[in-house]
Amino acid sequence: MSEAPTGPLSDLRVVEMGQLLAGPFCGQLLADFGAEVIKLEPPGTGDPMRQWGREKPHGKSLWWPVVARGKKSVTCNLRSDEGQDLARRIIADADIVVENFRPGTMERWGLGFDALREINPRLIMARVTGYGQNGPYAPRAGFGSIGEAMGGIRYVTGSPEMPPSRTGISLGDSLAAVFATIGVLTALHHRENTGRGQLVDSAIYEAVLAMMESLLPEWEIGGYQRERTGSVLPNIAPSNVYPTLGGEMILVAANQDSVFGRLVTAMDRTDLIEDPRYRDHEARGKNMTELDDIVGAWTSALDTETVLDLLHEAGVPAGRIYTARDMFDDPHFAARDAIVRLAHPDFGEIPMANVAPKLSDSPGSVRHAGPELGEHNSDIYGRLLGVTESDRAALAERGII
Repeated sequence: MSEAPTGPLSDLRVVEMGQLLAGPFCGQLLADFGAEVIKLEPPGTGDPMRQWGREKPHGKSLWWPVVARGKKSVTCNLRSDEGQDLARRIIADADIVVENFRPGTMERWGLGFDALREINPRLIMARVTGYGQNGPYAPRAGFGSIGEAMGGIRYVTGSPEMPPSRTGISLGDSLAAVFATIGVLTALHHRENTGRGQLVDSAIYEAVLAMMESLLPEWEIGGYQRERTGSVLPNIAPSNVYPTLGGEMILVAANQDSVFGRLVTAMDRTDLIEDPRYRDHEARGKNMTELDDIVGAWTSALDTETVLDLLHEAGVPAGRIYTARDMFDDPHFAARDAIVRLAHPDFGEIPMANVAPKLSDSPGSVRHAGPELGEHNSDIYGRLLGVTESDRAALAERGII
């Protein structure tokens, strides 16, 4: 059965092609706000994300239910002529196609943007790749980690004594998906005014580069190369990780002049305000190591709750460094419904991050966890395309669906 449309994007149909994370995360974001996302997966195996993840209770991925949430799974062999024809029939009545294959793959299948816009001039096609659709590197395989390195974030992440580090999540893929989503929504507005669809070209390295602040002019104009600096940013102080009495660590960010005044008042060290080494932002930056020692000596003499209570009361940004366990126990997460729990056939229920951002009048929602492979074949092929049950069985027999 087709789900009742809800959410601000519920009038949109999205066909998601590709696999793993960059394209599918874009599809997840659109599904969160109500779009009907039809995910085309290879028969028999499906998206490799169905097997990804370190922990696999019951042999099942804990990542798949999140990245495929709210979507409809349809099996379709895109490497076959019949599968490509089925895809074209679905896309003919779609608003958006999202794909993250290597450039040229869709064209070889007869599913490139120029071919698809002939059957659907209003179509918006988001293409997420490592290097973009053109340029000398476009044909290369481009995983998120390589895009992170090329975009600049790997070089500046980690301790200066160690090789460049990663963040612990698939940051490049996710950023490219977020920028693809922004592109899709922008293209929808353009289509509203012109009636025409267009191509959205989101490259992983460019999505990472877009987050790199003033990195480029710092080098070309200032002659400064950003380096790895561990838990601090150069000349930004105090803003660091500090120990507390119980052996825990907290973050304190009090580099702005007025906030620094509130911090030293809470520390009962107002003498630091007049100290020429710390009296303004530039001076504190030059003497950040000594200042961090002073702040750390104060925090390490108090337990975590006492330190945080004093800092919050004083209006100083500070907080714990959260793990997943902390998130489940935190009252603010609970008050804002930041974590949602969904029914799941294997796990009973599964928790995951709720939809962000929150909209006051037309909020998104997570309708269901990632579906079983081909769960919606009868809905899409039967209801939408009118393929009979016997014909679907024949297509399945030949490995098309």
